[in-house]
Amino acid sequence: MTPECTNRQLLIYSISRLLAGVRHVAVGMSSPMPAAGAMLLRALNKKQGLADVQVSILGSVKHNSFTGGSEELFDCAAQGRIDAFFLGGGQIDGKANVNLVGAGDYPSSEVRWPGSYGSAYLYFLVPRVILFREEHSRRVLVDQVDFISAPGVIEEGVHRRVGPHAMLTNAALFAFQRDVGRFRLESVHPGRSAREIREMTGFSFDNDRCKVETPGPDAETLALMRGQIRTELAETYPQFAASLLEAA
Repeated sequence: MTPECTNRQLLIYSISRLLAGVRHVAVGMSSPMPAAGAMLLRALNKKQGLADVQVSILGSVKHNSFTGGSEELFDCAAQGRIDAFFLGGGQIDGKANVNLVGAGDYPSSEVRWPGSYGSAYLYFLVPRVILFREEHSRRVLVDQVDFISAPGVIEEGVHRRVGPHAMLTNAALFAFQRDVGRFRLESVHPGRSAREIREMTGFSFDNDRCKVETPGPDAETLALMRGQIRTELAETYPQFAASLLEAA
């Protein structure tokens, strides 16, 4: 990673790498980093003469081909016309289950979150779902979620178009092994260690002695993020876009 790269810039670059090969990325309304990663992939593909990437950001005017909002997003997903989507949650467990409802025994949850909305629907229909949660802690990454808004592992015989692909946090990158229903630690971010990741995570995972460091962007890609990508993001996320100028 270049010395000037911030952790958020590293996450944006990591997202662009996780999206490699997709043609259409859909991003939720409050997801500036996934949006930036998708835009970065689109810009890098264009520079390299690769396939164009369609980026659909709910809530955006310029970067959104949908005219019917989330209804059209769901319709596109059902038709197989969305290749990648991002899910987060108040809790995520070791089986890639996501909880967007609340913490505590449902329905008497002590803490309530926005709700599941279309998370389970998209989790089943979008081929490459990336779990993204900037906070990496035992409060978020739990052994078992209190409520399953969207299941990571399903029963045999239930149709699904692939499902969870990876999970990215502010400390590490995990791949999801669908054959065994567990996460595998792929890399730790600069300044972190596998031991720290074990201590910060509420569930067990494979390759827990990983020594691979998450790669960062080169100077040219970093400049692209701070220039073109920042400008494109400003239409939807002006405050977040301004933060991309930070060098430390």
